[in-house]
Amino acid sequence: MTIRNWFKFFMTALLIGGGITAVAGVVVRWEFFSTLVSEGEYLQFIGAFLWMVFLGFTMSVVAQMGFFAYLTLHQFGLGMFRSHSLWNWVQAVIILFVIFDLIYFRFVRGDQDYVGLYIFWSIVLFGSAIATTYVKVKSTQKIAMIPTLFLMIAITTLEWLPALMVKAGNVEQWATILLFPLVAVNSYQILVLPKYNKKSEEDTLRREQIRKERAAKEKQQPKKKGKKNK
Repeated sequence: MTIRNWFKFFMTALLIGGGITAVAGVVVRWEFFSTLVSEGEYLQFIGAFLWMVFLGFTMSVVAQMGFFAYLTLHQFGLGMFRSHSLWNWVQAVIILFVIFDLIYFRFVRGDQDYVGLYIFWSIVLFGSAIATTYVKVKSTQKIAMIPTLFLMIAITTLEWLPALMVKAGNVEQWATILLFPLVAVNSYQILVLPKYNKKSEEDTLRREQIRKERAAKEKQQPKKKGKKNK
């Protein structure tokens, strides 16, 4: 990927993370934000809203780091197992383990007062994973199904895990808020990356063509001058 296309890719993912976190933060913490509005604390409202945007930027960077780390891991796995099918089986086993750990240890053995919230988290995480995988497979090949599920479930859960492990107050609210940018940015990355790679290839070919045409013109210029002198 060229630097210009990577920058566009990075900034778009950054804006997605910031925007979704801000919206999710206002909705989830509506009681807090509505209190600021009713009391006329508009500057504090703006400050809290911008804090949500900044938090979304941070989660977007975390998601992008996780995504490119997975791309490296994916190539390492293909090199180690020397087979797409075998590497996909390994990823499928890891996905099942992550789902079991997430549902049993985090949700079932968690606070039973938040069963509804755990169900909501599962719907958001697994629903977005299935939807993203469906779109990815439809636009590419079936071989992309397991890697997409691995990114959307295993990698997203790994990125989300610090929020789940916090035991401080309002952890349920913050875990809910942070889930949305991770899911959205990871979904965006895996669906849009091939377009940026294709655009980068086209830009590279275009630059090569321009370089060749420029070199050809430079070779022709001395000949023209020589004819004029004669």
